[in-house]
Formats: sequence, structure tokens, C-alpha cells
Amino acid sequence: MPNGVFSESQTGIARLSAGRHHRPAAWLLAGVIVCLMAAALVVFAGQTTQDGGATAPATASTAAEKTPSYTVPAGTEIFLRLKTPVSTTSSHLNETVEAEVERDVEINGGVAIPFGAIVSGRIAMLIPSSSPTDRAKVLLRFDQLKLPGQAAIPLACHVSDIDNARETVLANGTIQGVLASELPVTLLNSAMAKIQKKTGGTEQGQQGGGSMFGGPDTSINYAAGTEFSVVLDKPLVVSGEFKPEFAGKLPGGLMEPVMQMLAQAPRRVKNKKGGEGGPLNLVLIGSREEITAAFEKAGWTKAQDENANSLWKTFEAMVKGTGYDEAPMSTLYMYGRPEDMAFEKMLNTFTHRHHLRIWRAPATAPDGRQMWVVVADHDNGFDIRPGVISHSVDPKVDLERAKVGADLGMTGMVAAEELVSVSNPARVGVTATGGKWESDGRILIVDFKPPSGVPAT
Repeated sequence: MPNGVFSESQTGIARLSAGRHHRPAAWLLAGVIVCLMAAALVVFAGQTTQDGGATAPATASTAAEKTPSYTVPAGTEIFLRLKTPVSTTSSHLNETVEAEVERDVEINGGVAIPFGAIVSGRIAMLIPSSSPTDRAKVLLRFDQLKLPGQAAIPLACHVSDIDNARETVLANGTIQGVLASELPVTLLNSAMAKIQKKTGGTEQGQQGGGSMFGGPDTSINYAAGTEFSVVLDKPLVVSGEFKPEFAGKLPGGLMEPVMQMLAQAPRRVKNKKGGEGGPLNLVLIGSREEITAAFEKAGWTKAQDENANSLWKTFEAMVKGTGYDEAPMSTLYMYGRPEDMAFEKMLNTFTHRHHLRIWRAPATAPDGRQMWVVVADHDNGFDIRPGVISHSVDPKVDLERAKVGADLGMTGMVAAEELVSVSNPARVGVTATGGKWESDGRILIVDFKPPSGVPAT
């Protein structure tokens, strides 16, 4: 049989050999076509395999490698702003609550949780105050985080602080209200009632324990926009590539004139008698109108001048234990003159407020935009001692520097921010009223976006 096959093959070869001088091109073309078809089948099979998922893991792995992944450690503080109002008088137990991230959370130089991300949860506890000796209580339980363009992921955290609130936040995140006895209006009402009793006056105007200032309000009420922070209870793994809201470095042509201005600038503010106070801790580059618009967008309010109306509203806020976000501020001096602008931010008590003063510096950027110097600090109580009745100041003034920079940076109006070191830095001192403060001595430069038509420096 093998011989027969071989003989048959030989015959075929002989026939091919005998006829090849008649059709050489046709057989060559046939061979080329067969080779091309075989190659095409291999390519097609490879594409089919890839589409079918055989090589998909490699492609997904490559994509995953390009998408940054971050582990945000437990204990990280996340700054938020309420989107849902919360109140012990109008909210409901288990009602959904949402808040918006108001500062980028950065890990190893990358943005892990961007401004605008949404956290959501529910009102897990809601206890109104039922008597003068009862404290209202609220517990907000946030359990989900939604990054832009992604599905929500689980979140384990607790509320750690309500910014500028009169309420106290307990270790487990419960927000605890004030007692009526802790509000000045209660003491004032009591004193007035005793005076009326001694003088034989009537109870007119004292309905419900009230007075011309009304009765004490101990309910917890947070409007949309209220700022607060949560702390992570467990590490949080997130992924995604998010751009920061503004650049972390000033344009090259801007740094030199800024440093030249700072070399000649006072390091501390002064009171009317020439006593030194808090440190210069920010520089703004932009117009008065841009600065005003940015602070208003960030929730700050322009301080009113001292007059009968503003002073009465200040007294009323102090008595009621409420906020007055246009309260006049004492005048301080830099370059030998009072501030050009002043802004503040409060919530529901006159005791706590963010506030700052701004002076026009004798310098401009290369593109002609004005430079301004800023002294910012945070009032956290009252300082009452012989010869002094004033707000007390948080000694860690660098926290206020960061707060102002973050608020302005998230308005969309800032091009860049950069912390700079200066010669002869102000690192320790006392305020104009004698309160201690400390700093690392650096100054934050905030460069606003140039108006349309004006090229960047």
C-alpha cells in the first residue's frame, strides 16, 4: 500500500512537473491565496478570542494600572457641606441626608476624594428638647460615598465637628444641643422678672418666660450649606483620576514680584495704640470686585461698619446665643492705615466665627492686577479678664489660613495657590488683645483667575 501511494504521488508529481511549463502563474497565485487565507484565519481567530474575553483580562489590567487607586486611612478628616437641612423641629427620623465634599482629600500628591463628591446617609437619632433641662440630640449616620462618574461605595465614619456651632459633638458623633440655662437670654429674663417683682411691675412681655428678646431656643437647626466634618472609622479604598480645582504652584512670572512685596511687608497687624497682633498669613492677587465675589460665593459676609443698628444686632445676638454674620469688627492697622475690607463667617452663635481683614499692598502683579495682604484668624470663645472683653482666638492660626485657602479655592475663581516661606517669619506672638497664637510662619498666596482678555502672568 505505501508503495502504491508513493507511486501515485510520484505520478502526480510527474504530471505537475510535466504541466508546470503550461500554468506556472496560476499555481503560484493559488499558493499565495492559500497563504493569505491562512493568515487571515489566524488574525480573525485572534480577534475573536480577544472579543470573546480570552485577552480581556490583560486589557482590563492595563486600564486598571492607569487608574490611580488610593487607600484613605482611618482617622482622615473630610470636610463637608450639608445639602439637606437638618432640624429637630422639622426633620424626621431615618430621613435621607446628603452632604458635599468641600475640600479635596489628597493622598501622596493625588486627589483621592475630590471637591463635589457626595456623601449620603440618614438621621439615625432625632430627639427634640422637651423641657428646659433636656438637651436636643441628633445623630447623622453617613454610610455611602459617591465619587463623580462612579457608583456609590460603602463609607464608615462619624461626625466630628459642626463648624462654628454652639452645639457639642460627642465622641460617637452625636450632636448635643444647649440647655436654656446656658443661653444669656434666660439669665436676662430671670433678672428682669426679679426686678419687675420687686418694683411691682407686670408680667407684660414675659409670656412663656420671654422678654423683649423672646424666650430661649434650644432646638438644633442646620440649614443647607452648614459646614461640618467627619472622620473615617475604617480605611477607605477609592479609585479614579481627579484633577485638583486649582494649580499648586504660581506661574513663574508671578513669584518674584510677590516675594519682593513680602520682603517689605509688615509681618504682623497693629492696634490703634501700635501694639502688635496676629500675623500676615495670606496674599490675594486680583481686583476688589473679584475678591468680594469670591468670598460671597464661599459663604462669607462683609462686616458692617459700627453704627447704632449693627451694635444693637450684635448685642441681641449675644443675648439670644445666635449668630450675626454681619457683625462689625474692631479696626486694626497695617501700612499705618485701617483695613480696606473685612469678611466673616458664622453659624448659630456669636461666640465662634471665622474672620479676616484685607489691606491693599503697595504692589501689583506684572499684568497690573492688585496685590492684597490678609490677616485671618478664628474666634473660638470670649476672653474676659481685667481690662479685656473680647473674643478669644484659636492659637493655631495656620488652620484658619488653610480654611480661607480652601474656601476660596473651591469657588472656581482661583487659578493657583502656593505656600511660601519668607525671611523673618512670624511664628509666635499675641493678638492685639493679648491672646497667644503660633504659626509655621509661611504665607499662602492665592492667585485669582485673570479677567477674560487678560493673559495669565
